[in-house]
Amino acid sequence: MTKTLQLYNTFSQKKENFEPIEPKKVRLYVCGPTVYDLCHVGHARVYLFFDVVVRFLRDQGYEVTYVRNLTDIDDKIIKRSAENQETCDQLTTRIIQEVRKDFDELGIVVPTVEPCATQYIPQMIAMIERLIEKGYAYVGSNQDVYYQIERFEEYGALSHRNLDDLKEGARVEIDPAKRNPLDFVLWKSAKPGEPAWESPWGMGRPGWHIECSAMSLENLGETLDIHGGGPDLIFPHHENERAQSEAASGKPFVRYWMHVGYVRQNKQKMSKSDGNFLTIRDFLKSYHSEVLRFFAIGSHYRSPIDYSLEQIDSAGKALERLYVALRGLDLNSVQAPIDTEYEKQFYASMEDDFNTPEAIAVLFSLSHEINRLKSTKPTEAAELGALLKKLAGLLGLLELEAEAFLQNLRGKEINEQDIEALIEKRNAAREAKDWAEADKIREILSEQGIVLEDSQGKTTWHALKLRN
Repeated sequence: MTKTLQLYNTFSQKKENFEPIEPKKVRLYVCGPTVYDLCHVGHARVYLFFDVVVRFLRDQGYEVTYVRNLTDIDDKIIKRSAENQETCDQLTTRIIQEVRKDFDELGIVVPTVEPCATQYIPQMIAMIERLIEKGYAYVGSNQDVYYQIERFEEYGALSHRNLDDLKEGARVEIDPAKRNPLDFVLWKSAKPGEPAWESPWGMGRPGWHIECSAMSLENLGETLDIHGGGPDLIFPHHENERAQSEAASGKPFVRYWMHVGYVRQNKQKMSKSDGNFLTIRDFLKSYHSEVLRFFAIGSHYRSPIDYSLEQIDSAGKALERLYVALRGLDLNSVQAPIDTEYEKQFYASMEDDFNTPEAIAVLFSLSHEINRLKSTKPTEAAELGALLKKLAGLLGLLELEAEAFLQNLRGKEINEQDIEALIEKRNAAREAKDWAEADKIREILSEQGIVLEDSQGKTTWHALKLRN
């Protein structure tokens, strides 16, 4: 069905036709979390978006090799493990398990490969040696190894900054071991009590930037089709990755750079370092995981979005309307129609740089038509319901049975027996024409966040309140 997929390339700052290195094969690398703490909602937006990318590309017949790394050696990890009085391995092993648990709860596609940085130390050392041999790196007087940015003529091209501006605005500590204050570290010499590995330059550990270059090279080759992450990674992380990778290989590092906009809270970027964040784990205590997914992809991926309770409630209620459209449909006995205008519009939106807001608008148009046909043409409504499920599934939405979602929208246990008992009591009051009692029961249920729907002599319910 696809025509030409267009992607916005951060490097060129424009949309480009997507042409992978090999036909129908995609090499995708996304920078994963640094595992010193649980991931927050800002991280979730990045990984939920690339989850949609993987789902859609595979639906279009691409063989996607998806690599998302885990940074398990880093200054923050060393600091946190010392604070916790545990080893770095103990900390990272525990956090990795918890991060995977959160990602599973969000329904995020499992990467083809999920490499840990500490598993690739030999590859990092080999890349650093190559950079030294080619004159792009040097050993400082402190035995740290640095990348010499002035040797790479295109340094700054990805982030669209020039060297003079970078030097003038550089917020780096004066380091006499560096030839240029913007030179970045490839290998850090060991400090007492820190994890360290043997190298040609003595005991030490890798710098952050070299980790992703080595892991992507080993798992995807010298040139990637797509490299993604958050906008905070464009500089210096991705700029440095590009410089060292292309210097080492002599080949282009990435064909398409994709970056997902910030999640802001209190008008500031959601960030662990600023203490301005909400963990995925805490979010899921009060909301269903699909609510976060809808919130994350409900705006165009390149735009920043503001996190607030009002925005989350709005996302939950919108998602609820889609599930209500599916309620009562017999989806098991029908097949989704093909080549409909809805499907064409949905795919056209996704092919336009993954325009998920427009794709979601198609889902709502489809749900409106389903609701219109339910009472008069139930089979046709069910067929469109199957199409709604199919298209929404490419976004990771509407994965549950409608009743299961609607009755547990708050993400916590609901005493269904008590609710059903009150509904029976209300129905008896209505039969007795005791409208005051019936209204009283409805109000009691409403206060608990339970919404009743009376249709064709039957009462159904779902949970409307989203927060505990």
